[in-house]
Amino acid sequence: MSYAIIGFGNIGKALAKAFARNGIEVSVATTRDPGSFASDAAAIGPKVMAKTLAEAVKADIIFLAIRFESHPDVAKTLSTWQGKTIVDVTNAYGVPPEELEGQPSSRFIAQAFSGAKLVKGFNHLIAASLGQDPAVKGGRRVVFLASDDDAAAAEIGALAENLGFAPIKLGGLSEGGLLVQARGKSWGHLIFKDLVKFDA
Repeated sequence: MSYAIIGFGNIGKALAKAFARNGIEVSVATTRDPGSFASDAAAIGPKVMAKTLAEAVKADIIFLAIRFESHPDVAKTLSTWQGKTIVDVTNAYGVPPEELEGQPSSRFIAQAFSGAKLVKGFNHLIAASLGQDPAVKGGRRVVFLASDDDAAAAEIGALAENLGFAPIKLGGLSEGGLLVQARGKSWGHLIFKDLVKFDA
């Protein structure tokens, strides 16, 4: 299984730290030349690889850690996303609901990535929290996941466990998933909630 993070701002770097902490190889890419951020990637860990966007989208699992408005540009890099899983880490705060045709933002993004399975996740934490070791006082930091594809949610849930997090599935994108999606100028109720799960 191969992994890529599209976007190398604060959230992209925080995700890269989670992979590096666990010795899992991950590609990182932006629309810029990878040489411009290769040293920053290497500073996070030896398995964080700066790549071009075209190279990074060859991965099986792709984290979208970009501005919501930028997703169509990424979607255009492949004619079909069949067989890939997209983890939507964007937040559509401030985007008028009518621009989303009344849909949750993640479902709107899913339409752009034709053929892919989409999971909303890892977006409710601020970068400073997401970048920390998720082991907290004997518990694990929670990440919320929502998807209309149960198998994809299970796949990303297993990855989240491997990265040290405690995944909690919220159901479909238009159901519990609304709790982690911004709408207009309001945040989903679980966004910014930094929770820790203690195993019984």
